[in-house]
Amino acid sequence: MPDILLTTINARYVHAALGLRYLAANMGELAPRTRIVEFVLGQRAFEIVEDLLALQPRIIGIGVYIWNVDECTRVVALLKKVAPQVTVVLGGPEVSYETADQRICALADYVVTGWGDVTFPKLAREIVNGAAPSSKIVTGEQPPLAQLALPYAQYSDEDIARRFIYVEASRGCPFKCEFCLSALDKTAWPFELDAFMAALEQLYQRGARNFRFVDRTFNLKVAASERILEFFLARMDDNLFLHFELIPDHLPDRLKRTIAKFPPGALHFEIGIQTFNPEVQTRISRRQDDAQAEANIRWLREQSDALIHVDLIAGLPGEDLASFGRGFDRLHALKPHEIQVGILKRLRGAPIDRHTEAHQLRYNPDAPYNVLATDCIPFADMQRISRFARYWDLAGNSGRFRNAMPLLLGVAPFDNFMRFADWLYAQTHKTHEFAFERLCEFVHVHLTQVSGVETAVATAVVMADYEASGARGRLAFMDAGVRPRDAAGNTARARMRQARHVTMN
Repeated sequence: MPDILLTTINARYVHAALGLRYLAANMGELAPRTRIVEFVLGQRAFEIVEDLLALQPRIIGIGVYIWNVDECTRVVALLKKVAPQVTVVLGGPEVSYETADQRICALADYVVTGWGDVTFPKLAREIVNGAAPSSKIVTGEQPPLAQLALPYAQYSDEDIARRFIYVEASRGCPFKCEFCLSALDKTAWPFELDAFMAALEQLYQRGARNFRFVDRTFNLKVAASERILEFFLARMDDNLFLHFELIPDHLPDRLKRTIAKFPPGALHFEIGIQTFNPEVQTRISRRQDDAQAEANIRWLREQSDALIHVDLIAGLPGEDLASFGRGFDRLHALKPHEIQVGILKRLRGAPIDRHTEAHQLRYNPDAPYNVLATDCIPFADMQRISRFARYWDLAGNSGRFRNAMPLLLGVAPFDNFMRFADWLYAQTHKTHEFAFERLCEFVHVHLTQVSGVETAVATAVVMADYEASGARGRLAFMDAGVRPRDAAGNTARARMRQARHVTMN
């Protein structure tokens, strides 16, 4: 039985915790006595505790994040009730700040704040040797990256076959965007590139094909970025998938030339725009050349086969609904594959907190600490944006309404989709558990009864989307006279041309 368990609760099974693997790789002589055990949101706390205690551990280290803090709190509370002899050590961004205000920190035996790569192994060594520190809060030590053992051998064969493989070529971020914990970093620190490339080669040879880079600024050092991309180009196959987070306004020609070589579906870029409002950018210490960012996204869409996911944040201090809507429309015009509409969250320790009173930022007291209202966006409108975001995922980001979406959005995408979102919520009073067939029917009703689209046109586009999804059967609005070729002899393609003409006029 292992003496030390490293555990966390992941959002989904496919998310393998990179942090736990760093800890395991740096346990030194305690490595043989250490095991990683992961769980998934939705598993009951009683079952998690039972599984952990069945291994008879002496120490349990738990990674705590904004998405699992509630579940982790229940697990720790149960552990300390039924197995008080087990030493519980917490780590992770959620417990690295404001420890005095958190129930989970009060329940635990120790809390490691900040970097835990070498601090947790040192603490575990002290506990095992009977020399545990008297202070509950243990400040994490940040060693030079060259002193860390890389974690990639800790990925099991099952991880490689069935899960995302998270890797990082660098840590930290040189930028100071106040909504992000990385604003507290002094800079970005690169790992030694030759050692990192050797680790990538080993993962690839073991069969890894789904690589998710967690670097905040993958394209910061272009020479390193280019070398990594060329590595994968030389090993390209149909199963290779690469995810990177890009700085939006930094895409030099040499990097573009490399990106353009990748086949469709191999590259996925996450690009944080967050806001196009220059006053808000200045207020939150975000440096961004908006014109260059737009040009880069446009180039990626028109000259590469990469999938483009772009983030916007609603609720930033000083940005109202109209400004956010203009930013959405500006971004939508660039035609990214996905627009992630996020709501500002108060991450513990993030500098955004300095604006709380001046801009009346009112946050949810419970995780995920999303902003509920500001001086510019009242609670009711923030709720509308939240529903907009959920419905946009269902109808826009899903790609399932490619034909109907131009009719829904028209020439004012944000305003028109908000009108759809308000209407849909009024009809259903829910934001989840929509069967695709039912959603198709709602889209059809809205187009015909609210937007004034001709019934035959609306029917043609929604039916085209429905059938393109592979679905079969009949929807409520289908009648004997309206199929891909209607009673007047007009094909669905002709109806689609008519729909595009209606949208443009």
